[in-house]
Amino acid sequence: MDQEQTSHTAPDATPRRRLSSMAGKALRYIVPACVSIGLIIWLFHKVDIHEVVHIIRHGCDFRWIAMMMTLTMLSHIIRGIRWGIQLRGVGIPRIPVVAESVSIFGAYALNLLFPYLGEAWRCVYISRREKAPLSTVVGTDLGDRASDAIVVVALFVLTIILAHPIMDRFFIHYGVDRDIRHWVEDPRIWLGIGLAGGIIWTTLYFSKGHRYFQSFKENVMKIWNGFKVLFHMEGIGMYVLLTLGIWTCYYLETYCCFYAFPFTRQLIEQPGSAYGLIPGLVVFVFGSFSIAVPSNGGLGPWNLAVMFALSLYGIPETEGTAYSITVWGCQALMLVALGIFSAIYIMSERRKSPKTAT
Repeated sequence: MDQEQTSHTAPDATPRRRLSSMAGKALRYIVPACVSIGLIIWLFHKVDIHEVVHIIRHGCDFRWIAMMMTLTMLSHIIRGIRWGIQLRGVGIPRIPVVAESVSIFGAYALNLLFPYLGEAWRCVYISRREKAPLSTVVGTDLGDRASDAIVVVALFVLTIILAHPIMDRFFIHYGVDRDIRHWVEDPRIWLGIGLAGGIIWTTLYFSKGHRYFQSFKENVMKIWNGFKVLFHMEGIGMYVLLTLGIWTCYYLETYCCFYAFPFTRQLIEQPGSAYGLIPGLVVFVFGSFSIAVPSNGGLGPWNLAVMFALSLYGIPETEGTAYSITVWGCQALMLVALGIFSAIYIMSERRKSPKTAT
């Protein structure tokens, strides 16, 4: 009787699992694509696309755009070297700088196709290449992103201090401080957080004897070991220095493009703008926060965030669109080129050594 029930249940369970897997993939891939497409359609609906093209063709100094693309490549090389410090901290042998860079080149290129696909790929690439536990490598990736989140928050605080007239106008006009106070003072929010925490704790407590829980716990511990290496690894000073290098490159990518257009060049000449460094910081920070919205390589959310930041300085939507589309488009071209280089490198590496795989 039990065997009979099993034989009837298994075929039914398999289609359900497949359907659930397909639904999960649809949510991961289709929703972000729809976000990007929807925001871009809405963006172009609001501006004169012919005027945008005219500004790009006749008003853009592409020498500065080329410098931005070079800085993009440099930032990814530095990021790869920085990640190598974390990987060595969890016992993975030193990896050639080219391989470290390729892991980042390929990741950012794949993120243009699907959000976070590149993050998964670079972990798998290093795990297979070095025969290391995937969960440990994932932990180092989480640590990598956590350190970036700290930098973004620090830059936001710095922006509030240095660009306080603009930021005060933004907070007051949009009622940001009022909304924050409302959320903090609403007891329902804290009740919901406490209830969610209680449910999670109860579920974990009563599941701790189950073999699936043990497997889950082991993977979580491996991820945690990969993450906590940030706090005790050798070369922490170099890690901090490389972090500063990464984010300096990111900032300069935004700032040097100010020289590419006449309307952003005016921000450099404004009194009190510190040669455009402060407006550049505002635009950069708003663009950095847009990565919280899942999209294909930031397309859509990043453009709108940058346009909004430029509008705080009086730059109209059409000019802001020209700036954001040019910067994003040329950066995407650079990432595609770096992705092609990564594919060629990995294929040649695979032919040389059977150890290497993707």
